[in-house]
Amino acid sequence: MIQESSLLADQACQRDIVDAGDYYMKVVKAGQTVRILDLEGNQAADTLFYNAADPAERYSAIDTIREQGNVYLTAGSRLLSNEGNLLLEIVADTCGRHDTLGGACATESNTVRYALEKKCMHACRDSWLLAVAENEEFGMSKRDITHNINFFMNVPVTSDGGLTFEDGISAPGKYVELKAAMDVIVLISNCPQLNNPCNAYNPTPVEVLIWD
Repeated sequence: MIQESSLLADQACQRDIVDAGDYYMKVVKAGQTVRILDLEGNQAADTLFYNAADPAERYSAIDTIREQGNVYLTAGSRLLSNEGNLLLEIVADTCGRHDTLGGACATESNTVRYALEKKCMHACRDSWLLAVAENEEFGMSKRDITHNINFFMNVPVTSDGGLTFEDGISAPGKYVELKAAMDVIVLISNCPQLNNPCNAYNPTPVEVLIWD
C-alpha cells in the first residue's frame, strides 16, 4: 500500500548516507521514526532489527508473516519479534512492497546460485559480521545474524511456490518509514550484489533519516 509521509527531511535529527557494500548500525529510540531512502532506485537494503535492551529479542519473519497473513511488507505492517512483541510499524511506504523471504547474500549462496568464482565477492552477511565486530558495545556476534527484511527488493513467489529474483520495483526517491515501538538496533547492509537484478547490477547508496 502506498502511503506518503508528512515528515520533512530538513527536520530530521540524524541523516546518514550508506554507500553500497557498507553497513549502518545505530539505535532508534522508542517513538522515533526512521526512513530508509532509495536514492537512485532499485537498491536492496538488507535489514535486521533488535531490541536494544536485549538483542536476543529480534525481528522474526515467521511471527510477522503469520500475524499479518502476507509475505510482503508495506505501510501498516507490524514487525514482530521472536517473543511476539512489536518492534516497529511501517507508517509510510512509497515503494509498495518489500521482501521477507529472499534472505541475504553470502559468499556461500553466491557460490551455490552463481558460480564458484563468485565466492570471493563481498556480500551482505560480510557487512553484518563486520558491523557486529566493530560495534562491540552492542554485545552481539555472528550468532545474532538471523533472517532479515530486504527493503526495496523484488522476490516474487512463483506459481509452484518457489522464489525468483526480478528487477526492482523501486525508483529514485522511494522510501520506507518505520516508527519504533521500543528502543531498537537497526542494522542495514546496503547490498553490494552484482549477480542478480535486485539493484539493476549497479549498487548505489541509500540514506537513513531519523526524526524524534
